[in-house]
Parts: sequence; structure tokens; C-alpha cells
Amino acid sequence: MIRLHGVTKSYRLQGGGRRLVLDDLTLDLPHRNIGVLGRNGAGKSTFLRLISGIVDPDRGRIRRDVRISWPVGFRGSFHGQLTGAENVRFVARLYGMDENAIIRAVADFAELGPFLHQPVRSYSSGMTARLAFGLSMSIHFDTYLVDELMSVGDANFREKSRLAFQSRLRTSRIIMVSHSMGALRQHCDCGLLIHQGKALFFDDLSDAIDAYHRANGLLPRTGDHGSDDDDD
Repeated sequence: MIRLHGVTKSYRLQGGGRRLVLDDLTLDLPHRNIGVLGRNGAGKSTFLRLISGIVDPDRGRIRRDVRISWPVGFRGSFHGQLTGAENVRFVARLYGMDENAIIRAVADFAELGPFLHQPVRSYSSGMTARLAFGLSMSIHFDTYLVDELMSVGDANFREKSRLAFQSRLRTSRIIMVSHSMGALRQHCDCGLLIHQGKALFFDDLSDAIDAYHRANGLLPRTGDHGSDDDDD
């Protein structure tokens, strides 16, 4: 269970003032596969970063009774001056894991070869993404946070990533942000709609998708209960 009580988050605007993103959220998130819906800029990514602990709320409390990942593949926490291995070691130490075992697992998964021991600032975006995804899959969490499914590397690496992700979901749950209704239906069974700073939980994902369409004045596409994507 993840519990939010009175959680508010805003960001400072470049020209002055603040933009309110999430406003006084109080809700309980069950240990299930939850799809998060909302228009671009609604606060979906901010919501994931809040419950992961990457950012703090302006006000309110978040209680986590399960072990929660950072957003899968999130690259923003890597230190560019450190090598890939040093970044992995730091994260493993932070989570109380066997540092050498995690480095070996990431090295095997990410397929970076000697670049694992080069500064991350020298990586291409694809290499950084492979390092990030490999690290995400090398540590077990009760709940994985997914901000859009990534497609990284060649066909073989993408297939390996898909299988690793599916393997984790046999014993763990996810909270997923995606504009693809097909992806949400494939992985999630309930939903959370973020709209105008508020969040509303739905026990059935289809109800959340219907509410998303109504809130944004959208008409479901023909065969919407299939695998079509919806773009904001």
C-alpha cells in the first residue's frame, strides 16, 4: 500500500511565480498493477517521482509500505563524472545490495563492455538508457514505476529487456504512465486519472480510460478496447 495524505507539489516558473501540479492529494494506492492517465503536463511523471522519493512534496506525507523502484530506465540520477560501474555501485550501496553482484548483473545485461568503466558523460543516449534499464532490472522491488515503456538497442536487446521486465512482473506490481491504451490494458488492471491537479482511483482500468476520455472531451476510437494508442 502507498498512502498519500494532503500531498501538494508545485514548480517555480522561469518568469516568476509557481505552477501548481498536484493539489492536496489524499488517496491509498493498493498493491496492484495501476495505469496512470492524464494529458501532457497533467503531473503524471511528477506523481511517479513523488512516490519514488526522487522529489519531495511541498506539503503532505507519503507512506510506502512496499519497496518501490525509481522510474524504470530513469537516467536523471546518474553522475556524469563517475563511471557506469561507479554509478551502479553507489545505487547498490544506497539500497543495501551486494555491490559487486549488482555490477556483474548490470554488466551482463547492459552489454556495455569496457564502456561500463568509462565516465557516463561519454555515453551516447542509447548507452545511458541501457545502463539505466539494466540497473532497474538488477534490483528487486515490490512495485516498479514505469514512465512510458522504453525501446532501447537492437532487436535482440529489446527482446531481452521485454523478457526481463515480464519476469519481474511475475512477483512484483507496476504503476505505469503511458499514452498507449494498449500498453496499459496489457499490463494494468486498475487506473488512476490525474486531471487539473487532482487524482481519482478506479478499481477497473476501463472505467479510468472512460473517465480520461470524458475529462478531456475525447471520443474513444473505434475498437478502443483493443490495442490502439491515444495521444494527447
